[in-house]
Amino acid sequence: MPATVAGVNGRHREPGVVRTPPVWPGAPTPLGARYRVGPDGVAGTNFALWAGGAEAVELCLFDEAGAAAGETRLPLTELTHEIWHGFVPGIRPGQRYGYRVHGRWDPWTGARWNPAKLLLDPYARAVDGDFSLPPEVYGHVRDWPQQHVADTVRDERDSAPFVPKGVVVHDEADGDEWMDDRRPKTPWADSVIYELHVRGFTRLHPGIPEELRGTYTGLAHPAAIEHLVSLGVTAVELLPVHQFAHEDHLLRRGLRNYWGYNSIGYFAPHAGYASRGTRGQQVGEFKRMVRALHAAGIEVILDVVYNHTAEAGELGPMLSLRGIDNRGYYRLQSDSRRYADYTGCGNTLHVVQPHVLRLITDSLRYWVTEMGVDGFRFDLAAALARSMHDVDMLSPFLAVIAQDPVLRRVKLIAEPWDVGNGGYQVGAFPPLWTEWNDRYRDAVRDFWRGALPDVRDLGYRLSGSSDLYAWGGRRPYASINFVTAHDGFTLRDLVSYEQKHNEANGEGNRDGTNDNRSWNCGAEGETDDPQVNALRRRQVRNLLTTLLLSTGVPMLVAGDEMGRTQGGSNNAYCQDNEVSWLDWSLPDQPEQAGLLALTRRLLALRQSHPVLRRRAFFSGRRQAADGLRDLAWFTPHGTEMTERDWYAPSATLALYLSGRDIPGRDARGAQVTDDSFLTILHAAHRPARFTLPGAPWASAYELVVDTSREDQDAAPGTVHEGGAVVTVPPRSVLLLKVRG
Repeated sequence: MPATVAGVNGRHREPGVVRTPPVWPGAPTPLGARYRVGPDGVAGTNFALWAGGAEAVELCLFDEAGAAAGETRLPLTELTHEIWHGFVPGIRPGQRYGYRVHGRWDPWTGARWNPAKLLLDPYARAVDGDFSLPPEVYGHVRDWPQQHVADTVRDERDSAPFVPKGVVVHDEADGDEWMDDRRPKTPWADSVIYELHVRGFTRLHPGIPEELRGTYTGLAHPAAIEHLVSLGVTAVELLPVHQFAHEDHLLRRGLRNYWGYNSIGYFAPHAGYASRGTRGQQVGEFKRMVRALHAAGIEVILDVVYNHTAEAGELGPMLSLRGIDNRGYYRLQSDSRRYADYTGCGNTLHVVQPHVLRLITDSLRYWVTEMGVDGFRFDLAAALARSMHDVDMLSPFLAVIAQDPVLRRVKLIAEPWDVGNGGYQVGAFPPLWTEWNDRYRDAVRDFWRGALPDVRDLGYRLSGSSDLYAWGGRRPYASINFVTAHDGFTLRDLVSYEQKHNEANGEGNRDGTNDNRSWNCGAEGETDDPQVNALRRRQVRNLLTTLLLSTGVPMLVAGDEMGRTQGGSNNAYCQDNEVSWLDWSLPDQPEQAGLLALTRRLLALRQSHPVLRRRAFFSGRRQAADGLRDLAWFTPHGTEMTERDWYAPSATLALYLSGRDIPGRDARGAQVTDDSFLTILHAAHRPARFTLPGAPWASAYELVVDTSREDQDAAPGTVHEGGAVVTVPPRSVLLLKVRG
């Protein structure tokens, strides 16, 4: 039988405990801690916890000090459908609490109950405190000398002094707090996503009061919102804001988890981003942030991590689900001591289990209905779509989302892969879902660094990736186009480094991908060479312009519009410092001010021209007797591309978008029409002569954007006749509007 230890050196540390009579029966629903008026008009809090295989559950209440002597344990004796519940009169919002769950300790069969460990309520709506992860927080003896069986030896040291507590939160009545809120409800085709970190975006902003920087209130500040509005984005995608914990290996090196992909509380706004207290105040603060963004016409999308938790593998800490019912919440291997890991983070939630699926969907609905958010980006979504082992697009998770009256109406974005076999699922998610399109990212990066063998793949990516998404009623906006994301190089670093430089993470530069598809333009890292720097700025303009003129939904990463650098780090997940924080002095630098102006110009163009925001795929067929197509591709000779041209090596690609052949009607039923445009992308290091298509395509063209120029105000207005030969500058994008 597995061994147990009573404490350090065999000494059992008996906490001061005050036991009280049983609480009132209460109700098994809703799960979590809900303050309400109970029987006979008595106010109190109902507690309900699903703990399927447990033998007993104790509710633990903590006084202001939070020390062991201030803990009161209340047995929950009522059990309904595997839910332990009770109503405690007099318990009001702000009360801190946790659970101790009793049961067998037999890791060989997956049973890991340990009542010495205080557990966070999975439904806690606020969390007070942080995880420090000393040995006492582990369910097993972390320092057991025989490491190969360490996780099988139960540790009976009390973890309560070292872990945060859940907080009872008052539910607002009847949704009155949202009466003045107006969700923007931006159509997918009109959306522009801006991925940002609550702390990193605001931490150094000079226009935000110092005490509010790095917080939800800081993001709601007019100075932060003004930048978003002036930029022209329609939605912010927030890196994880669910309560998360820091990994032990980071804490040992004096680092912290910055990105937050280590969730432990799916209902609680991360307390570290609160400015006004963590006894429930963070909930109201988050809601006010959402309302402020909505008032500015900006939607709020959350990056959510339901595929795994911060409890990691069998050697990880016991914080919540592991101690509530390890076998019920996590996917285990045939050797039930170990975890199935499709995430690369040590564990995978067992989403096919009804109670796990309920936890996730209850959380999602809560963030929509009570916290006001507008959508979700699902980290490693393929892991959620697995049935027993394989990814299944008819899985319970996807089926529940599709029929849920709340969730099917919000924006749903999949990161369509995980690290398991068969986990790469780009293009496979069903209607209602959009997807991060890494094939777009790779094709655009490769084209501009001269690594594409031909332009076939690029043609699909620029025009909405019909090869991936033109099925089942999906539309071009199923493709979330991006060149950079939080995970990887910034746009500036993409053209400044060929190798990752993650030494500051303390992992020997082994972390982070080696497949960067980057080009340093002739020097590794920062340089004083004016020619190299000018080329880098031009390449950034090329990448940005390509992204914002492509069909699909563009996603920008905060700071890319003003030349943010991470010093070559492509995995800054633990850099909660100037490496990751936005440098708001960059727009004051002349070379970066032009980039910000170009970004605003391109987003304004996109907003003004529906031909750049198509709601249906191109047909490519001739639409009228004059022979025009809704989409046409041209060679530098001004002739339409043939099948053979697509397979030939080329550094130049031109596409013509017809504004008169846009499917769909406006709100009053009128046919949507627009200007037509010709876009020329030229990635070679020498200029190219290009013959502009003449009749019937155009009688003349007006230059709108020329990325070879630092100052875009000097570019527009030049007019060229149809059929004229123009010189396309090396490594540049020309956008021309059809005239006549």
